[in-house]
Amino acid sequence: MIKARLLLPTIILMLFLLGGCSAQPTEIGKKAENGLLDLTQYDLKNQIIPLDGDWAFYWNQLLEPDSIEKGALDGYFAFPSSWNKYEIDDKNIPGTGYATYRLIFTTSENEILALKIPKVRTAYRLFVNGNLIATAGTLGISQNAMVPQYLPQIVSFAALPGDNEIVLQMSNFYMSSGGLLSSILLGGEAPLLALRYNGLAYNLFLFGALMMMGIYHLALFFFRKKDRAPLYFGLFCLLVAIRTLMIGESFLYFAMPNLDFVIARKIQTLTYYLGAPLILLFFRAILPDYFDLRIIKTVMILSIAYTAVVIMAPTNIYTAINPLYQIWTIFLIIYLFAMLLKIAGHKEKNSILIVLGGLIMITTVLIDTITLSPWINDSWPPLLMMIFQGDANSSTGQLIFAVLYSLLLAKNFSESLEYRTSMGEKLSEINDHLDDLVATRTRELTTANQKVEQQNFELEQINHELQRLSLRDPLTELWNRRKYDETIVLEWQRCLRQQRPISLLFIDVDYFKNYNDLYGHVAGDATLIKIGDTLRTALSRPTDMVVRYGGEEFIVLLSEIKKDQAIQHANRLRKKIEALAILHEGSVIKNCITISIGVATLLPDHHCHHEDLVKIADKALYLAKSTGRNQVVYLDK
Repeated sequence: MIKARLLLPTIILMLFLLGGCSAQPTEIGKKAENGLLDLTQYDLKNQIIPLDGDWAFYWNQLLEPDSIEKGALDGYFAFPSSWNKYEIDDKNIPGTGYATYRLIFTTSENEILALKIPKVRTAYRLFVNGNLIATAGTLGISQNAMVPQYLPQIVSFAALPGDNEIVLQMSNFYMSSGGLLSSILLGGEAPLLALRYNGLAYNLFLFGALMMMGIYHLALFFFRKKDRAPLYFGLFCLLVAIRTLMIGESFLYFAMPNLDFVIARKIQTLTYYLGAPLILLFFRAILPDYFDLRIIKTVMILSIAYTAVVIMAPTNIYTAINPLYQIWTIFLIIYLFAMLLKIAGHKEKNSILIVLGGLIMITTVLIDTITLSPWINDSWPPLLMMIFQGDANSSTGQLIFAVLYSLLLAKNFSESLEYRTSMGEKLSEINDHLDDLVATRTRELTTANQKVEQQNFELEQINHELQRLSLRDPLTELWNRRKYDETIVLEWQRCLRQQRPISLLFIDVDYFKNYNDLYGHVAGDATLIKIGDTLRTALSRPTDMVVRYGGEEFIVLLSEIKKDQAIQHANRLRKKIEALAILHEGSVIKNCITISIGVATLLPDHHCHHEDLVKIADKALYLAKSTGRNQVVYLDK
């Protein structure tokens, strides 16, 4: 059995595995400065190098290589990055617009190299040494003039010894931020193609595995519709599978280069927005006591609202509000993480696989959320940059979670099958010896019946007395503590279902020890009987209950009574006891018997218990006694 203490090391290990699950560019420790990058010391055909650093930037200019020298340079800016972060004339430029980037890199040989170009926001043309080698979409200086397209690709070119020029034209009028968020990689064609195909193969593996998991769980729901957990989980697997085709190496754009950009972006965004309520509905279906229905409803409402915005609004509108949903997602991740830790702490049966898979899944979702957010930047430590890279980690985490959940289903199925087999063997054995067993049992039953008949009369005589003694206090004839323990459970459950309040008065006779010492225990017992009769007759509703809790302590249970009414009842009872005018010269506060009362009122829910009602009333009683006695004190939860 997996131990709970292994959860944290397992998750930490997963972070490093996810960070290095595919081939990574060579870390050269050097970046472009002022649009220049010297690569003469590197074996470019056998290495993969990110062309990161400061590129020349020309805002609102689409410059050809032969005219770029005539363009107005706006500065050298960090690349890759969303150009929303750039400042020109002390102002951040908008996400929509068009621009030209330029980089000159130096090589030592005449060789055939390649560039791996990721998704660009949202159309581009790329020139190397004056030659157009890659395009995606149609550039334009307005939304009507351009056609957006996501098309990750690898293109080859002939590198020259010495300086080589890259000119990259971009335009964006469909996303809230423009530019390029991932590195352009330079290297030999073979290593880059291997990196590309390995990524595509892994994405297709994730897609196929998640699709099969989703269909399998939907089939489980089809054959057993009472359990909705497989429905939610199957739909969630299908959403993640569809999203897997659009992230990472983006196989869907590779297979369908002419896919409408707006539709594809809406589908990808909807898989994210609809995934949050589905996974929370799944966890509530399998562990309902830990997930608040109000939070689930809030998540569903927000998800439906954001979904409507995605369907109806233009791309640049809903992408602008996406960071708000990312922040909301982080809060949900924290909530789910806390609930999973609580489940692990309570050691729920068969929950260890769910907890482990859930923690891995939400960890990978958190990594992807931060990776795709505007918060990450190059100033982060290398370890964090290694973890927060790529956008397909959540698909891996979901697959791990699906596998662990399937293992749990297999375990439950195996246990059920084993139980049915065992019961079948026992039934077969019983059937083989049924005649002997019936005869033996008949003789045993006859003997038992004779004994029962002999004892019935005696039991009937003493039953009534035992019942009275078990539930009544022998001195005051009030209900005793045992009867209270039975009644409070039923009343609590009833008020919980009907959402009605329940109040409790905790009563103590002031300075009763002094009374016994002064007048004797016989007089003390007579006084307790009078107090009990007074409390009982003062309450008119048949559901009200007076209990002798112990010694000189009494409890009054008032169902469906609110705070103000409970305090009124308490003050009325206190006055009635004082009106008895039972002489008590040993009292410090008055020369007659008085009582102190602690009052508590709760509206039952799944986060509190009926024991809390007594505890709160007891604290209120203690406060009443410590601040003067002969008074009523109310305390809130």
